Amino acid sequence: MKRFALILSLVMALAAGFGCAKKTADSYDDGLTPEMRAAIQQITDARVYFAFDKFDIKPEYKDLLRNKADLIKKYASIRVRIEGNCDERGTQEYNLALGERRARAAYEYLVTLGVNPGQLEMISYGKENPAVQGSGESAWSKNRRDDFRVVAH
Repeated sequence: MKRFALILSLVMALAAGFGCAKKTADSYDDGLTPEMRAAIQQITDARVYFAFDKFDIKPEYKDLLRNKADLIKKYASIRVRIEGNCDERGTQEYNLALGERRARAAYEYLVTLGVNPGQLEMISYGKENPAVQGSGESAWSKNRRDDFRVVAH
């Protein structure tokens, strides 16, 4: 039993000595310039929302997408995943297809604005990734959206 306790003590001491240092926001260096960090933030912050059962880009989101396109073109190393989402209504299969059409609509619009297609990818989450829980139009309207994630820089 003493031998087990000694081995356990040694293992615990080694584990404590080799543990990972916790990185804070100040100590983390990802090699990004402040300008590129701000560009990534702008690309990921703003969402595009859709009407019920629709996948066309509303006019009020075209400037937002133009801004995203300018930033993506400026930083050729950035790769963006467009994530299509739906509200909870409809079948899983239907919503996956609708989410894909929503992601494709943003993808195609960005490409027409001059973004290199190699910098973009798409995925549909259908109704599986709600931004807001609950039922009713106030929740549903926030879940019918495209999210933009920078997956490489």
